[in-house]
Amino acid sequence: MLRIKKDDQIKVIAGKDKGKTGKVMMVFPREQRALVERINLVKKAQRRTQQNPQGGIVEIEAPIHISNIMLIDKKSNQPTRFKASLLKDGTKQRVAVKTGEGV
Repeated sequence: MLRIKKDDQIKVIAGKDKGKTGKVMMVFPREQRALVERINLVKKAQRRTQQNPQGGIVEIEAPIHISNIMLIDKKSNQPTRFKASLLKDGTKQRVAVKTGEGV
């Protein structure tokens, strides 16, 4: 079971964007990285194309390691640790450690 999933609300706990919150756009499980909206922006030189005739330097999001982000609990709106609990129908659900609510 993956630690972080697409469309999760997260908070950055380490790095240059520490303290910022955002929404996960994509997860790369093999690299253990996540692409988060408006977090870890880097500048990239863009070549002129027909779609982008201006070219120049653009800012894009770069993936951030999942150890540097924490899931935000929906109930308390605070970053939280979570565990996987097995439901009666055999499926797993992520549960916040402090509140016990499903994440």
